[in-house]
Amino acid sequence: MNMGQPIAITLGDAAGIGPEIIAKAFRDAPDHTHDCFVAGDVATMRRAMRVVSTQQIVLPVVVIDTPVDALRRPPGCVPVLQIGAGGEPVAFGRLSAQAGALAGECVRWAAQAALRGEIAAMVTAPLNKEALALAGEPHCRYPGHTEMLQALAARHAGVSLDAMPVRMMLANDELRVVLVSIHVALQAAIEAVTFDSVMQTLRITHASLAAILGHAPRIAVAGLNPHAGEGGLFGREELELIAPAISAAAASGMNVSGPFAPDTVFMRARAKDGIAAEFDVVIAMYHDQGLIPVKYLGVDKGVNVTLGLPLLRTSPDHGTAFDLAGTGRADASSLIAAIAMARQLGQPKL
Repeated sequence: MNMGQPIAITLGDAAGIGPEIIAKAFRDAPDHTHDCFVAGDVATMRRAMRVVSTQQIVLPVVVIDTPVDALRRPPGCVPVLQIGAGGEPVAFGRLSAQAGALAGECVRWAAQAALRGEIAAMVTAPLNKEALALAGEPHCRYPGHTEMLQALAARHAGVSLDAMPVRMMLANDELRVVLVSIHVALQAAIEAVTFDSVMQTLRITHASLAAILGHAPRIAVAGLNPHAGEGGLFGREELELIAPAISAAAASGMNVSGPFAPDTVFMRARAKDGIAAEFDVVIAMYHDQGLIPVKYLGVDKGVNVTLGLPLLRTSPDHGTAFDLAGTGRADASSLIAAIAMARQLGQPKL
């Protein structure tokens, strides 16, 4: 990653809180946003800036034509690169195909810019999966950011999706979690727990975290079943699928252990009050198993990182919050943390 390049922040769903938290990030965290710009919609960002402006701080929204223009802009403004034709902003808090299409196009543009080397990283404000589906082709093909970015990166590299495996990592100051499967029904998530999927998750996690941390990560693996199966009493996935993958990964040189009972392993991997964690990361078998402990520690601190891509992407760990849109009450802390993590992950490790 070339951190001399700007960072693009995608608009997210314009009917949700994405534009407002972006506006607050520029207003409240100029040290974090000094080399950032918004890949989005000028009218929507101007409306968001009016929503969050105070008597003391009113930042102008300025139009830029290329990413590098963001590095030349004067301080105290919000640079926006217009994606699409523009027009009147969509209504706050209402699901719409228009908002879904705009959100999807912003992500597509930023991903392609990152793959071309024009930006250092992309930070994605929340989009709405139902709005993506309403938007039609090509956006309705993807349940979320991760799947869309995987497809775009695979197409850019000229390889199949299977040859571009990715994983979702949720992280905050206390805990890191990587998921074997993401946005699928629970039954499908259980079926997705195979030797190959666990092994692939371990490989991606080991390689990505080694680059991030500068050393081989200590990986803990959660079981799928209560008590990690209790020796086969509550299910045999641990014995027949998960443990063999752990053994194979350890034999290849990874620092990995488990499977551990999923109701206790996250506590062992949590760094708190100056006490070092026992593990650097936990592999969770499905979406909610991993996200509940991270979000319980504070949605305002959580950051979503996509591992395995040939580009750097982070995101706040929350959704579009249609009920808060337009009120100015949305918390920008997670977005600011995502910007900070993008910059941190882009720094070379000594």
